[in-house]
Amino acid sequence: MDTAITEAQFKEATITKQIIELPESLLHHKNLLFNRELSWVEFNRRVLEEALDETQPLLERLKFLSIFSTNLDEFFMIRVSGLKDQLEDNAVELSSDGMTPAEQLKELRERLLPMIEEQMRCLCEDVLPKLEDEGIVIKSYEDLTDDERHALNIYFMQNVFPVLTPQAVDPSHKFPYISNLSLNLGLIIEPDETTVGFSSLGKSEARFARIKVPPIVPRLVPVGNSENCFTWLGQLIAANASLLFPGMHVKQSYMFRVTRDADIEIREDEAGDLLRVMEQELQQRRFGTAARLEVHNDMPDEMLDYLAKSIGVTNDDVYRINGPLNVSDLMALYKLEKPELKDKPLHTTVPEVFKQNSNKPIFDIIKEQDVLVHHPYTTYSTVTDFINTAAKDRDVLAIKICLYRTGQHSPIVQALMQASEAGKQVAALVELKARFDEENNIGWARRLERAGVHVVYGLLGLKTHCKMALVVRRENNGLKRYVHIATGNYNPTTSRIYTDFGLFTADEEIGADATDLFNFLTGYSRQTHYRKLLVAPVNMREKMIWLIKRETENAKKGLPARIIAKINSLTDTQVIHALYEASQAGVCVDLIVRGVCMLRPNVEGLSGNIRVRSIVGRFLEHSRLFYFLNEGNEEIFIGSADWMKRNLSHRVEVFTPICDARLRRYLKEEILLNYLRDNVKARWLSADGTYSRVKSNENEEIFESQSFFVGRSI
Repeated sequence: MDTAITEAQFKEATITKQIIELPESLLHHKNLLFNRELSWVEFNRRVLEEALDETQPLLERLKFLSIFSTNLDEFFMIRVSGLKDQLEDNAVELSSDGMTPAEQLKELRERLLPMIEEQMRCLCEDVLPKLEDEGIVIKSYEDLTDDERHALNIYFMQNVFPVLTPQAVDPSHKFPYISNLSLNLGLIIEPDETTVGFSSLGKSEARFARIKVPPIVPRLVPVGNSENCFTWLGQLIAANASLLFPGMHVKQSYMFRVTRDADIEIREDEAGDLLRVMEQELQQRRFGTAARLEVHNDMPDEMLDYLAKSIGVTNDDVYRINGPLNVSDLMALYKLEKPELKDKPLHTTVPEVFKQNSNKPIFDIIKEQDVLVHHPYTTYSTVTDFINTAAKDRDVLAIKICLYRTGQHSPIVQALMQASEAGKQVAALVELKARFDEENNIGWARRLERAGVHVVYGLLGLKTHCKMALVVRRENNGLKRYVHIATGNYNPTTSRIYTDFGLFTADEEIGADATDLFNFLTGYSRQTHYRKLLVAPVNMREKMIWLIKRETENAKKGLPARIIAKINSLTDTQVIHALYEASQAGVCVDLIVRGVCMLRPNVEGLSGNIRVRSIVGRFLEHSRLFYFLNEGNEEIFIGSADWMKRNLSHRVEVFTPICDARLRRYLKEEILLNYLRDNVKARWLSADGTYSRVKSNENEEIFESQSFFVGRSI
């Protein structure tokens, strides 16, 4: 093997001589691990930096501002609410780096406040004014002309007023329940003394009232006949609020929003019908404990204090926002026909072997050679065509598939139902516990069952997160198995914005492993041995650590040793421990970690030979790819798992080896090494936990990996 490239990339890396003695467990050692929650905050900071980048098209910057907010919503619904639960339960559960829940919550708030302020500055002082220069305008209701306000008031009466429900608070009306992520108007109303007959009713004090902004009405209301001019629905409701309270005077009105605990915990051993239990839990999710209260920056302290007390949050849970409270509503602007304000349309390709053999049956092509796809650069029709062909092929006897996130309009699920109705044996494992996709998956599960598909909801105590499909076909020499294994979900919609790999193979051993795995998922099989696949929680952790230790032993022998891993998150302490030992032995380790990374790199004596980079760009880096030098007999795996405890211990996951030498070479030279060349969207993780842009040398070419992959065929 030619190691010149890899050695050049590590010319600045030094093999550490001083060795920090590693404890048996890394947990609670602040100098050995980063805090998981704070690491996530730094990831979302990188998302925000994309919005701040003035070289990006305007609507792309707006998109990143929206993603930043959506990420925060989920973070508060799951991670922050979890920390708050620990506080309420008086749990003294320390984080991986030894912080208490209270310490983490305090640090999270201190980091998030300036980031949110920067987000609003970017939106209100930069992006929106520049969009206005391009003819896309959001006007304040107060700035509209009389004619425009008159037209909007008519719109309000016809389209908004009938669906509003004003809720006042008084001795006979308790404070209303504020649902999760709903946008609300808080109002102070008092009797209008000019109202006829008021004097005979006696003096009455001011009252609080709430109006929920209806989610079924667009939050951006078109102004006049323009397709590019809007006003805020909340402001339109506030301007007409007096119509909801006849005889009363609306004194004040301010927007607010509540984020609630949305995690679902199920005692599966007590759940006789998992589908029914999940439906019940989804109903309860909206009643979760409040984790955050967002209010407009101008809300008076008196109203804020009243809201906080009524909702059940403390001052530390309150976030004053100097701008719109639901930035994701602005994604409606992204749908406007303004191609000049967006990234150039993506030009997708098909694998060369499919292109050159377009008249040849897809199963014949896969039987002759393994086929690799790289989405979104490779069109996702390669996957849907595989499933559709299997559904229609008379010689296909069975189709089995794992569905984690499928989307609302899934052609793959439609194909599975057609296959079942055509008499094929179809089995679908639908993971009902896929977070925030539970309701969608319940709907698909019911439709699949009605079509005769054998639907399985997963295993007791485990989420099924693997991405795999098995097709069994009758051929001249007997039954033949075709397998698709991927790093991403069977979701054509997200495939356009997520980077993922997929492998089509007719390898006999992989096919046999896939059969065994589906028997494990759908029956009572307790398979513990697999020929080629790595399966969590059976053998994946053990094998991954063994592969790392093999490189460690090679380095100790003075042999070249190299590990490259591309993952979404790195939090598993056993894997981190093994990587630290590998670094101390002199293994060159490159980690491409998009999100959370608890490993602390570049520490002399501990991790001096480990470099961690994160790439945040146009597409969400979702692919998982693992490379081990192995004395020149390189091994490469792709699959569904990150190096996280939940993936390796509490989920069903699959890694497949890349057996074809041609594809291994492609993944190493065309994919991994070009990710490592990125000096545009890549950031280095420093030993202190901060990220900084990768700086290119004077003579070094400016290189962006995602742009490089566009238009390239495999």
